Amino acid sequence: MSKSNLNFTSALVAATLFSSAAFAEQAYGPFPVTVKGYSGDKTDSVSYSGQIARHVLHDSLKKAAAKGDGGNNAAEVEALMLAYFNGSEEDLEIIAPVSKDGFPVKQATVNEISKGKNISGKFYNGAMTAWPGNQSGVDVALQMIKMAAASEQGYDPVNGMDWGQLISKFTLGAMAYNQAVDNYLDEKLEADNKPNDKPYSEGAHYTGKEHSWDEAFGYFGAAAHSVTLSPEQNYAVSKQKDLAAADANGDGVIDLKTEFVFGPAYYAAGADKGGNKNTQYMTTIFNAFRDGRALIASANGEALTDEQRAELKNYADIIETNWEKTLAEATFKYAGSVYKDIDKIKSGEDSDKALRNYVKHWGELKGFSMALQSGKNNLGATAIDLNWLIGFGPAMPDGKMVSDIDADGNFVRGREMTLDDYQVNMLKVQKLLIEKFGIESRANDATADLAALADKLGENASAEND
Repeated sequence: MSKSNLNFTSALVAATLFSSAAFAEQAYGPFPVTVKGYSGDKTDSVSYSGQIARHVLHDSLKKAAAKGDGGNNAAEVEALMLAYFNGSEEDLEIIAPVSKDGFPVKQATVNEISKGKNISGKFYNGAMTAWPGNQSGVDVALQMIKMAAASEQGYDPVNGMDWGQLISKFTLGAMAYNQAVDNYLDEKLEADNKPNDKPYSEGAHYTGKEHSWDEAFGYFGAAAHSVTLSPEQNYAVSKQKDLAAADANGDGVIDLKTEFVFGPAYYAAGADKGGNKNTQYMTTIFNAFRDGRALIASANGEALTDEQRAELKNYADIIETNWEKTLAEATFKYAGSVYKDIDKIKSGEDSDKALRNYVKHWGELKGFSMALQSGKNNLGATAIDLNWLIGFGPAMPDGKMVSDIDADGNFVRGREMTLDDYQVNMLKVQKLLIEKFGIESRANDATADLAALADKLGENASAEND
């Protein structure tokens, strides 16, 4: 769950302090080499290219999920997707993000960023009860990949699945969020784990703590200069629509290692630029990362003192709290989208398009709700409530929804739910997220409709609280 209100208040105060011109122009790095005895030619100790490679693997995997033709090429598409999920001995082509008119990208293959990387080895492997079958996170992802490969362009209109969205949003939590908050910003901050008075590995030009912190920053996915950009600019860079904002060094091409904005940072910027309130998730998280890194560099290659590690853990707490809120904001936003989509479906206009948008938004809602459950915090009853309200699949126009998965991996549609009742569930999801995570941006906020809609539907609507 969320950290204390004190921590969040500290984050907001920090964001305000860091908004001065002196801090706003300072990017993430370069930071000096502080490893004792290092004799190489490196002058910048910052390194997180492996994490950027995994963001590219994620983006490419999402694109590959739409390559199925309904079953005939299922084996081929599954092999392609597994190459990006499990890694490959071959130098994989980057499927996304790639160069487009007005936005040239420097790298064309994954190995140009970092070699030997995969998603599966850095994926949440605890139980994922948000998905049917009582499976581990990795097994859920593998099942999603198999189903995506057998689908028509990643879409299942019967059960209501958009595989690209489900895989993508789940991975943003199960890989990036999980690795950052439950590994690099957790046990690797302890004194005897990757100590700062030794290189991260033999011959490395960065210390254990320097590189651990850098890797966590890499998973956040911000550009090295994101703090100098507005939320709108960061959002546009991720959409490949603002070359000037992205091209920090002015060479006319975008280096994915340092100049692009990937998933987690994109959604932080998205929450900041939209919604009902002016949040500062991107700035707060970025500045905590950057100032924590400056603290490590200030130790000049010596072991961190207990006081320094305590300060570093405070920065980590700010990052984790606001990253969790960012995921909750995204879950909230798409619950609102699903709510609105149901109105369009019930109107009967352009039913195929309305259903497709509904399924897409549900995939984003479900994926982000699973991402929230992939961190180091046990969400307990909140997760149980979220999983029941959202379900294993969306309520479909025929009044059925997925309730289980059989031994052969086929969905069972045994739960009954009207679209009206499911709309109430979406509003309850939004209400729950406000109460449990204290989110403030609240894009697509429809909670004002809850009382009237529940009253209109009567007791059936309230039954979904059970």
